[in-house]
Amino acid sequence: MIKNNYWSDKKVLITGGNGFLGTHLVKKLKELNPKSIRIADKHSLTLRDKDNYDLRNYQDCLRASKGMDVVIHLAAKVGGIGFNREFPADLYEDNILMGTFMMKAARINKVKKYMALGTICAYPKFTPVPFKEDNIWNGYPEETNAPYGLAKKMQLVQAQSYREQYDFNAICLFPVNLYGPGDNFKPESSHVIPALIKKFVEAKNSSAKEVVVWGSGKATREFLYVKDAVEGILKACEKYNKSDPVNLGAGFEISIKDLAELIKKLTGFSGKLIWDRTKPDGQPRRKLDTNKAKKEFGFVSKTNFAKGLKETIEWYKKQ
Repeated sequence: MIKNNYWSDKKVLITGGNGFLGTHLVKKLKELNPKSIRIADKHSLTLRDKDNYDLRNYQDCLRASKGMDVVIHLAAKVGGIGFNREFPADLYEDNILMGTFMMKAARINKVKKYMALGTICAYPKFTPVPFKEDNIWNGYPEETNAPYGLAKKMQLVQAQSYREQYDFNAICLFPVNLYGPGDNFKPESSHVIPALIKKFVEAKNSSAKEVVVWGSGKATREFLYVKDAVEGILKACEKYNKSDPVNLGAGFEISIKDLAELIKKLTGFSGKLIWDRTKPDGQPRRKLDTNKAKKEFGFVSKTNFAKGLKETIEWYKKQ
C-alpha cells in the first residue's frame, strides 16, 4: 500500500463512484489507504453500507456526507450531442439538484474539503482558444450543451459564495471530455470516442462498407485519459484550496475528422467514412489552457493519445 499523509486519516465520500471516472478514482484512492471510502450514486447501492442514495434528494445528500472529511462530487447525468438534444430538461434539473444539495449538505455536515467536478461544456460557445479560466463567464454555452453546462457551472457560484460567507473549502475543476477503459459505450448516451470505437469495431466485424459519422468533421475537441484525470483530481484535493476554477486537460486539440480517421486506423476498419452534415457539430473548437493546474497543484497529463485510444479499443473488444 502507498502511504500518503493527506489521505491516511480521511473519511472520503465519492459521489458517482460506480461510474466511469468514479470507478478509476476509487481504485486509485484505495492504494492511498484513506481511513474509509463511501460511494454514493444517483440511484445505486453503496459498496460499504448498502444504503440507497438519490442525490437529487437533500436528505439523502445529508446522510451520504455525514461524518465525511472529504467529498469528491463526480455524480452527473451526462451524454453526447444526441442525448443533450433529447433530454435538456433532465440534464439541467438532475445536475443542478445534485450539485446544489450535495454541496449544501457537505457544508452543514462540516466537511473539511469539497471538490466539485464541472465540465468544459460550461464555457461560452465561441471561447478564444485555448480556453482560459478567466473566459468562463464571457458568453452563453453552445446550445446543445447549455442546460448541462450551466447546471454544472452553478457549482462554481455556490463554491465561491460558500467560501465568502461560511469559509467553506470548496474547489471546482473543469475537465475536458474523458476517455479510457470502462467508458460508456451505449449509443443513446455515449460521447464521441466510445461512439466511434463501437461503430468502427462493429463495422469491421460485420465487413460493412461504410461508417456514418455525425457532423462535418471540422469541429475540434480535446480529450483527457481517465487515469490522468484521476491523478489531477487527487492532486487538487491534496494541494488546492481556492474557489477559482481550474481547467483539467491534456492541452491539445484534434478535429473530429482526424479523430475518426485515427480510430478507423486503430480498429483496422478499411471501409469508407460518410459525414452526416444534417447532424450538429456542437461547439466549434475545444482546447484548454492547462497552465493553472500545473502551477497550482503540479498536474500535467502524461498519457499519449494514440496509446490511450489503443487501450480503450482493446478494453472494448474484450467486453
